[in-house]
Amino acid sequence: MSLLEETERLRKSKADIKKMGEPEEIKKQHERGKLTARERIALLCDADTFEESGILTHHTSTNPDMKNRKTPADGVICGFGKVGGRPIAIIAYDFTVMAGSMGIHGEAKVDRMRAWAIERKVPMIWLLDSAGARIQEVAGSQFAGSGALFKDQVTMSGMVPQIAAVMGPTAAGTSYIAGLADFVPIVKGIGTMALAGPALVQAAIGEKVDIETLGGSKVHSEISGVAHLECDDDKSCIEAIKTYLSFMPTNFRDPIPQPAGKNSLELSDEIFQILPDSMRKAYDVKKVIHWLCGGDKKQFFELQPNWAKSIVVGFARLGGFSVGIVANQPSFLGGALDLNAADKAAHFINLCDAYGIPLLFLHDCPGFMVGSKMEHEGIIRHGAKMVYAVSRLTVPKISVVLRKSYGAGYYVMCGKGYDPDLIVAWPGAEISLMSPEGAVHIISDDETKQKEMVERYRKLIGAEMSAQSALIDDVIDPRETLKVIVNTLKVLIPKHDFERSQLANKKHGVSPV
Repeated sequence: MSLLEETERLRKSKADIKKMGEPEEIKKQHERGKLTARERIALLCDADTFEESGILTHHTSTNPDMKNRKTPADGVICGFGKVGGRPIAIIAYDFTVMAGSMGIHGEAKVDRMRAWAIERKVPMIWLLDSAGARIQEVAGSQFAGSGALFKDQVTMSGMVPQIAAVMGPTAAGTSYIAGLADFVPIVKGIGTMALAGPALVQAAIGEKVDIETLGGSKVHSEISGVAHLECDDDKSCIEAIKTYLSFMPTNFRDPIPQPAGKNSLELSDEIFQILPDSMRKAYDVKKVIHWLCGGDKKQFFELQPNWAKSIVVGFARLGGFSVGIVANQPSFLGGALDLNAADKAAHFINLCDAYGIPLLFLHDCPGFMVGSKMEHEGIIRHGAKMVYAVSRLTVPKISVVLRKSYGAGYYVMCGKGYDPDLIVAWPGAEISLMSPEGAVHIISDDETKQKEMVERYRKLIGAEMSAQSALIDDVIDPRETLKVIVNTLKVLIPKHDFERSQLANKKHGVSPV
């Protein structure tokens, strides 16, 4: 054959491979409400930027069960492209080819893509839609050579952003990809995660359970906390990935992206309607965050909104700066921190610190949850994770005490002892070992005296008393909050970026908690 003929043959072969599984399998994929792997990549990447690696990969297994099996691209599409003009590496499992199972040759090119992401220091994105390991190829002695996948993920942790989008089933190995990633969006009613599927669970422990109850999107976004965001469909999941990347640097050395425009630093009087007069009344702290964002809810990207709801975490754009926000939520458990809230906050704090994202703490915390149930479940151990995370922060950090900050809750929200670059309070805020009611109850059981003692104690714990003793930096007009934050960041960010440029390898990983 001539070179032209060989080229035409190769072109036709690649075109056939790009058709993925049989037309019937693609039809089934669409009927399930899912896009194909290649359609997802086309939505994610900037136009004409995706370059595929290993398209000709195909199984060579001699297992009788694999005889005459076609595995275009061996069931996984790898390559690199750009999102928002910045480079990324992509691994997308193709469910139309043997349920996106992980074959030996497919995983070889996956290994290469991870190595490429580590060497080039670009974000690593997985689009997961896979039944897990291909039993026909790795159930035997070949399994002894596996496992580098997770080691590489730990190597990447804190070096480059890792996103694992759960857009279909994942099992065992593919579930752990999500477990080790920084950001895990999951498609509602379609994405699932489980170390073992229903059949294996029944065989192993005799439990009969369907996959949604075992590891559906609701389970992982509301109960387990493995997923960070439940998305309505594939398209909204891809948009969530793009939004997340817009807040993240390309790698730990690079500066974080900053918004093009700069919003006004003037804030409305609306805050006086958001916060109730009584310290005991609840309110939604997200309204405070949206108010800080100039009333634009799109400027706040919340993570894990339906899990551990007494703490709110997410990214925001404030006056020309991108920041991470950690805020107590008085409308749930009164803002008290339980085990999951401590874990959620610790992971987010570690994430922001690893990638140089400034942190804003909004205090309205009565402390940690107490009682025998909490102690038995390890509230001390879980709370210590948050203490540890805040203690080692190196990014710019600003604390604003909105109403109250009591006990260890004050510590883990970056109180004075944790070296915030700025700590201020709003008028009427309280900082103390505990609430006036709690302190008086310990001191006296005389109900007649307690009311008078509460009022006397309250006068001793006001934020203005702390400011008079130079224990906090100021008590400010709430309407000046944004201006104070932005002016502080203007001073801190240039120095911080210089310090980050001196880092040789990476600071630390973002460990699961």
